[in-house]
Parts: sequence; C-alpha cells; structure tokens
Amino acid sequence: MLFICYPKCTTCQKAKAWLDAQGIPYDFRDIKLDNPSEEELRKWYAASGLPLKKFFNTSGLQYKALNLKDKLPTMGEDEQFALLASDGMLVKRPILVGDDFVFTGFKQADWEAKLNG
Repeated sequence: MLFICYPKCTTCQKAKAWLDAQGIPYDFRDIKLDNPSEEELRKWYAASGLPLKKFFNTSGLQYKALNLKDKLPTMGEDEQFALLASDGMLVKRPILVGDDFVFTGFKQADWEAKLNG
C-alpha cells in the first residue's frame, strides 16, 4: 500500500498512527516533496469511484488563494488534473492507495472496514 501525506498535517498524523497501531505495512510518501503526477491522479481517481472534487484539499491555503471554490465548477477535467499535479498541497490528504481501493482523507470507520474487515 502507498500512504501519501503531509507530515505536518494533523489528520495525516492520525492516519499514520492508526496504520502503525494496526500493524499495516505501507510505503510512505511526502506529498509536498513528491506530489502525485497527473497519470497517478487519473489512475487513483478512476479506482476511487469518487468525484474529482474529492481529490482537492478544499481547506488548504492554496485552494483558497486560487479561489478554486468558484473556479472548479467551470474547469474541465484535464485542467483540474493538471492543477492537482502542479502542487501537492492542492491534493486532499492523506491518500491511501491499495490494490483495489483509493481513500482520500482519513475516515477511520472506512479504513477499518476495508483493512480490518
């Protein structure tokens, strides 16, 4: 599994602590130092079943600075993927990528159901 997060993010810290407590192995990736590529984002989006908006960090400073709340609805999918790939801080985190799933954000109940079920 691939665990992508920003180490200073408290939600990411909680997710990492939960994974560690469960003894679940993962590869760690710092989203600020190694942001996801457009190809990766497209693959994860397809596997996630989520709307593309769920891949945006809507509470982040970059999201607000770029006024994306108003711009996203009129942006095409290609433009959104390019934007996400341009700056890891625009991407919702943590992201947990497994063989048959992709989670954005940390919802412990969902993670437990999938990983401990």
